[in-house]
Formats: sequence, C-alpha cells, structure tokens
Amino acid sequence: MRSAVTACWAMLSPWMFLAHAASAQDAAEAAVVTDAPKQVRAVRISVPPVIDGNLNDPIWEQAEVITDFHQTRPGNGTPTSERTEVYVLYDDDALYIGARMFDSEPDRIAAPVIRHGQGMPSDDRLVVILDPFNAGRAGYRFETNLNAARHDSLYTSPTSFSLDWNTIWDVAANVDGNAWVAEIEIPFKSIPFDPAIETWGFNFGRAIRRRGEEMAWVSRNRTYNPTVMGQMTGLEGLSAGAGLDIVPSLAVNRRRVYGPQGESEVNWEPSLDAFYRLTPSLNAALTVNTDFSATEVDNRQVNLSRFSLFFPEKRDFFLNDSDLFQFGNISGMAGGNSATSGGSRENARPFFSRRIGLSQSGAPVDINYGGRISGRVGRWNIGTLAIRQDEFGAVDASDLFVARVSANVLEDSAIGFIYTDGDPASNIDNSVAGVDFRYINNQLAQGRTFEADAWYQQSDTPGLQGDDAAWGFGLRMPNSTGWRSRMGFKEVQRNFNPAMGYVNRSNIRDLTADVGYTHFFTGGGLLQSAFAGIDGQRIEVIDGGLQTQVLTYRLLELETNSRDSMELSVIDNREVVQRPFTIYSSPDRQVSIAPGDYSFTEQEIEVSTGGQRQLAGSVGYLTGDFYNGERDNIRASLSWNQSSNFVLSTSFDWNNISLPQGDFITRLTSVSTQVAFSSTLYWINLVQYDNLSEEIGINTRLQWIPRAGQEGFIVLNYNVQDYDKNNRFEALSSDLSVKFRYTIRF
Repeated sequence: MRSAVTACWAMLSPWMFLAHAASAQDAAEAAVVTDAPKQVRAVRISVPPVIDGNLNDPIWEQAEVITDFHQTRPGNGTPTSERTEVYVLYDDDALYIGARMFDSEPDRIAAPVIRHGQGMPSDDRLVVILDPFNAGRAGYRFETNLNAARHDSLYTSPTSFSLDWNTIWDVAANVDGNAWVAEIEIPFKSIPFDPAIETWGFNFGRAIRRRGEEMAWVSRNRTYNPTVMGQMTGLEGLSAGAGLDIVPSLAVNRRRVYGPQGESEVNWEPSLDAFYRLTPSLNAALTVNTDFSATEVDNRQVNLSRFSLFFPEKRDFFLNDSDLFQFGNISGMAGGNSATSGGSRENARPFFSRRIGLSQSGAPVDINYGGRISGRVGRWNIGTLAIRQDEFGAVDASDLFVARVSANVLEDSAIGFIYTDGDPASNIDNSVAGVDFRYINNQLAQGRTFEADAWYQQSDTPGLQGDDAAWGFGLRMPNSTGWRSRMGFKEVQRNFNPAMGYVNRSNIRDLTADVGYTHFFTGGGLLQSAFAGIDGQRIEVIDGGLQTQVLTYRLLELETNSRDSMELSVIDNREVVQRPFTIYSSPDRQVSIAPGDYSFTEQEIEVSTGGQRQLAGSVGYLTGDFYNGERDNIRASLSWNQSSNFVLSTSFDWNNISLPQGDFITRLTSVSTQVAFSSTLYWINLVQYDNLSEEIGINTRLQWIPRAGQEGFIVLNYNVQDYDKNNRFEALSSDLSVKFRYTIRF
C-alpha cells in the first residue's frame, strides 16, 4: 500500500501545483457565470397544438417566449450568432415545446443523423433537459435535429448520461424561411414526476456545428446539466393516466448453424413487458419470455492485451432506469483518462447487466420472466431487479436478484448500498454487498465544481475465503475552461468475485490521475480551443510488484471553430508480464509474449474533420516500440452524409507488429449504410471483418416505426469464416428474426 501512496503523491504533486497556478486571465474567464436564476412559466392549454413542424398554430401565441440564450462555445456567456425562440405549453397529458432556430444560411444546417435513437454529436440540434423533481441531481435529455430524429438520454449522474435509454415522445421539424423549426410533445406518461412538485428543473441547448457554436439558456463554466438549470413553473393538474403500459411483442426466429454438424430451428417467441407506476415516481416492470432478437450487434474489437475487453449494454429492458443501479461512480472515476482502457475503467463493477441473458461466449440465454421496481420516493432512489434465467449447457436455471438504494444527502450528495445474489454463469452461490458515498459541491468560486466518491464492496463465494473485497475512492475537479484534474484509486482483491458484475483483473491496486489545461481563443479566428495535459495509470499487484504503468503526454489538442481537430501525444508504457500470453493465433502458428519487464514508447497523431461535413472522417497514426518489438498502427474512418436519406460510413484499423518471436498484422474493417425511405422506415446494414477470427459478420435490419412505441423489425445476422485462413470463406451461422412490438397505454 505504501508504494501506491508514494506513487500517488509522485504523480499528483506537480499537477496539484499546476492546478493552483492558473493566471489571473484564466480566473477571470472562469468567473463568467451565467446561471443566475431564470424562470419560465408553462402555460396551460385546453387544446394541444398539432405536431407538424410548423409554429403557425395560434395556440403557440399564448406561450411566453424564451430568447435570452448565450454562447457556451466558442464564447462564454457572450451573445449568440443567431436568434433562438422557445415556447412552452402543457395540458393534462403532455408538455409541448416549440422552437424556432434562426439561421442566415439554412441550406448549411447540418443533419447527418437520419434515424431515431442515435446520438447527434455532429448535428445542428436542439437539446431539452428536464428535472421533474427539481432536485439538481438527475434528469432526462431530449435531442432532435432537422430530420426530426429522436434521441433521448438518461442522466446517470449530474455530469454523465446514458445514450441508450429511450422513452416515448414525438417531434416534427421543418425549414421555415431563415430558420428551422421543431415541435416536441413529451407525454407525462413517459417520465416519472411528482404531481405535488409544480416547478421543474428546465434547460435548453442549441448547436450550430459549422461554426463550432454551442448555446444554452442557463450554463456555468461552459456546461449545462441537471445541476445547472433554470426553472419551469406553473405545472398543475398533470395526469400520468393509470400509469400502465402493456407492450406485447411477437418474434419469429430462424437460427441455422452450417457445417457437418449443422442444425436449424424455427421458434415463435411471444413476449410481454408491462410497466406500472406504483406512485408517480416509482415504477414497476414485468417481463415474460423476454426476447432480445432486435438488439443491435456489438462493435468488434481487436484485443492486443492479456485482459478482457468491455462491451456496453444495449438491451432496452436493462437500460431503463439504469441510472438507479449505478454504484460508486466506478465507470466515471477515470472517464476521459486516455491512459486507461475501457476494461480497467469498468473493473470491479458489482452489477453489470450483460452478465444476465448472455453466456460467456455471447450467445443469448432465455429469460423466463423478470421484474423490476425502480424510481424515487422522497430523497430515496430505489432500483431492484429479479430475473429467472433459463438453463443452458451445464448451468441450471437460476434466480438472480439485485437491490440498489441510495439517499440524497447534503446539497447534491448521496449515500447508498447495493446487494446482488445469484450467479448467471454457474451453479455456485454468489452474493455481493457494498456501500458508497458521493459528494458534489457546485458552489465553488468562479463557477467550478468539486466531486468525490468512496465505495467498499465484498463478495461471498463458496470455496473463496478471504481477500474477497474491493474498495476505492476518487477526487475530481472537472472544468471546461482552464485547469482540470482528477485522481482515482481502487483495490480489487484476489478473491473478489461479483458473479453479476465485471472484473477484468484482480489482486491489484489501480491508481489513475490526470491533469490538463483548456484555453479558448477569442476574436473569431480559425481556432476555438487548445488543450494539453498528462494522463496516467499505475496498476500494482497487491502481493508486490508493478503490473501496468501508462503515462500519456497529451502534448497538443487543437479544435477549430468548424470542429476540425488535431491531436498529438506520446505514450510511455511499462508492462510486467508474469505468465506468457498469446497475442496472435492462426491455424499454423502462435505468437506469444514471454514473461518479462517491458518498457516501450509510442507516438501518436490524429486528425479529424467536423462530422457535420458531407464528407467527414479521421485518420490516426501510432508508431513506436511494442513489448520487445515494434508496432505501426493506422486507423481511419470516413462518412459520406449524402442526404437526409442516405449515409455511408466505413472504418479501418490496421496494426503491423514486428516481434523477435514472430511478425503479424491485424485488420479490423467495418462498413455501414443507413437508408431512410421515410421518417418511419429505415434500412440499416453493418458488415464487420477482422483477420484474427477471419470472420465476416453481416447485420442487416429493416426497421419500421410508425410512431413512438410501435416498432417492427426484420433482422438478419449472417456470419462466414475462413477458419483455415486459405481465403475461402464458408457459411458459419445465420439468424433471421421478424419482430413487432406495440405499446398500449392506459
């Protein structure tokens, strides 16, 4: 432990000095605080507006007009380049938001996203954030663009959100002269709320991508989130209806495995999901014979390490209310630290829903039924989940249970516990219990924030006695302007075994730290911002000795006002390998890394264009030593945003690795197309290939969404493989699914 503390101080001491050495000019800029209390009164109406992308309905004239937007980028609290008008109405059933976003060059409005459910990092977009409990801790984010694509997110913490959460709402958009217009309807049945609370947290954002311009109604330190909000008043008599959603679905699946031992089967899979609001803010959910055939496939990754990779959850049932199951901010302790891998950042999670309903090979496992109670009661945040998973292979059917409860304390902080019971991958009993505390202070001078986390958990597995705990803490000063810094530490003991969680390495102490400085240019020139910093990670074996150390010197990262960027960095690596591991395998040979202490340095440069362009892409080059040899890595991506009806994207990742024990090349390629036949009918294709598995995976889906809450899919997954690596591919498996689901609301 002493060595970890010594390393912590050695890594942080110069950074702590730098973090307090910001110039008077930096302090003055950070002091621009534009979160003075703002309010808008929502106006009650008796007849709802027609959601058609036009604001010529006379009902909108009754609403107050919000126009006092300001820049958060490139300026900070400065006037916007274009005017924005926002209107807010409501009736018993829904909240209605109208927005007119003026643009002197309407033909240059960027809208590359054409289907629902995708993030909009490169679109001219409208953002709406709602906090129905007006607690400043969590909320719901709604985004749309000129194509009226819907993207919704759930804040899993005050400063981070889940992009995969979704709910039912409606939007229409249109160009109206020198402006684009959006009309939004958010049913009160779609979000939890407390009818006794008549004032909601409320905020808006807008982006004009070709200028790199972000604007907001309320912001602090160039940021807006549930802790930085205005208020919407006057919400009375809201109705959540009976609070019951019934979602029946039917899927027809045809699975086939090719080859001498091939087999084929056809299944009819009716399933049922039901959602009921026990109270306006506490939800119950039931799923029977759950079917995940419409879930999007994972993006392939090439693993050049000796530790497992991390793949995120994509299934809707587990994504709903997923914020309530977050523990210890483990995922965010090193978020944004480029010296860390996804697996190490997620390491020691007590609950990871991908452990349920999927075998270790990634094959689906039937879920017979399950239930969830989640939501908020007063200052309490509650998430409970019970699942009956079917048997598979030698694993018996299992009952799985998760309970997560936290209480809001102090101004913006929380304390809680988690408990899991059951093992979805074996017949051995398992349980995990943990406690955590999160502290947030948003009241620091100059609009800055301080965050801290601490957590402890322990597992109980028959046959594993002692050394079965994990604990950690994190300290962060996240700032968009000037200095920012962060430090995290966690210890994962040898026998810590969360059967429903995620561990990619144990018997370790993991220290992460980073510091950096962001400068925003003024004067409207080419450059918008420049960043430089250092990211570090040091992982030691508890028994003694170093396992991994990475220092990434982020020498210069530039972004222009048109969102083009350049990054230049140097990475110092040290890996202590205790046991040999295979880094490359083919039918005729294997290349392994022998035990030893390896130190190697790599240099990296990456250039990318703004994603709003019709042709957008990036290219990166990394070169240098690699273990006891050398590596050259080229990765590139290109998107052709041909129109609002067609997008073509491709990516390529190539490694040329030369080692004394053998040379090899890895290639990972993907091509995707998106075709929008209309605003309700999409055809999406994804083809992925990597030369390590010599497998081509084809995923094609026809998706019909006549309206939110109603979806039809035709999904084909087809895999071919060149197992002998003789350039002759053979059919491996195919999976064809036809599914339709319909939401009935009461």
